[in-house]
Order: sequence, then C-alpha cells, then structure tokens
Amino acid sequence: MLALERIPDQTGYLVLTEDGAVLTSGGDLENDERIANIISSLVTLTSKVDPKAFPLNNAFEKISINYKDHCYVVCLSNKKIYVVKRKLQFPTTANMESQSTIEM
Repeated sequence: MLALERIPDQTGYLVLTEDGAVLTSGGDLENDERIANIISSLVTLTSKVDPKAFPLNNAFEKISINYKDHCYVVCLSNKKIYVVKRKLQFPTTANMESQSTIEM
C-alpha cells in the first residue's frame, strides 16, 4: 500500500514521471490521463513563468489547486510528480433560529 492511500480525506492520487506518464494511480484519479497531462503541463509551465522566481535548480515545493469541494496537491520528489486529490472539509456553521417568547 502506498503512503498516498493513507492521506486523510484523499479521494484519488497519481504518480507521474517527469514527462507526464502515469506510473501508479488510484481512486478518482485512477488511470486519468487527462488530469496527468494537465498537471504535467502545469509543472512544465512553472519553469517558464519567471526564471528568477523558478530557477532550474530550485523547483517548486508544492502547488495547490483549490475548488469549492476538493483540491489537488502537486509535489515533486525523486524526479516524480505526486498528485493527490483531497476532499475539502467545510466548517460547520450553527443555525441559530430565533424563538419567540411569550411573557405572562
């Protein structure tokens, strides 16, 4: 079992090569070549945005892509791209109903 499967609230994961080929996957992202291509393009784009901000020898540590109900977290390690899709927890809000009181 991969450590990615034990991440709390994860609903899927991908492990990609530097060129975007899927090595392993699971959950919502199992064999998802479309997401793999998007993430691979995004990683490639980071080095082209601003060479001063992203020097070739100093790659990013983490990219987070947030949506209303889920997010993707992308990390590089050992020449592999790790992607985890996580379900976002919504803060619980208390509903306060006004109650009328009758004075006697």
